[in-house]
Amino acid sequence: MFKVLKEDIEVVFDQDPAARSYLEVILTYAGLHAIWAHRLAHMFYRNKIYFLARVISQISRFFTGIEIHPGAKIGRRFFIDHGMGIVIGETCEIGDNVTIFQGVTLGGTGKEKGKRHPTIEDNVLIATGAKVLGSITVGENSKIGAGSVVLKEVPANSTVVGIPGKVVIQDGVRLKRDLNHGDLPDPTGNRFKKLEQELATMKEELESLRTERSKEHDYQNL
Repeated sequence: MFKVLKEDIEVVFDQDPAARSYLEVILTYAGLHAIWAHRLAHMFYRNKIYFLARVISQISRFFTGIEIHPGAKIGRRFFIDHGMGIVIGETCEIGDNVTIFQGVTLGGTGKEKGKRHPTIEDNVLIATGAKVLGSITVGENSKIGAGSVVLKEVPANSTVVGIPGKVVIQDGVRLKRDLNHGDLPDPTGNRFKKLEQELATMKEELESLRTERSKEHDYQNL
């Protein structure tokens, strides 16, 4: 247990250049506090002391802003960077040397039973605001881009971006369907454009009706 706790501290120094001292890391890193609280909660969860496990996880959520269900399985050297808003579901499984950033959700897609949360294999990085949903697997050494929504399996050694997430690099080879971050899908923007087009069409039709009525009025006055 102490070996795992020591690794949790050391990975902070490996991943965060802002970390200056052990005391600073132990006292001020909310991600580390959330991981340690989870390890304790998970121990009670495995022993079917579910209520105490949930109490610990909720207290941790209150103080850290990071919600990890006590049933989630988390490997060694797990690093949470700026973890506010992270949510990790009950049946989620996370391997070793995984890094996730703030706003990440590892969640389900509905009220299905059984394994309903993602499996994250070793050496995966999930960037800010990404959502990985459902009982899918993100293969080892993969990267999930910021703001992506991943709903399908991700092969090992891949980079995924977009909404929905698409594999743009696999095994070091850039795929033809690559998306630049500036060209990511924008459903809200697309909807506004469609509304603008509909308004323009309505204005043209209204103007046409006004013109016809004006001509009819002029004809009647003759």
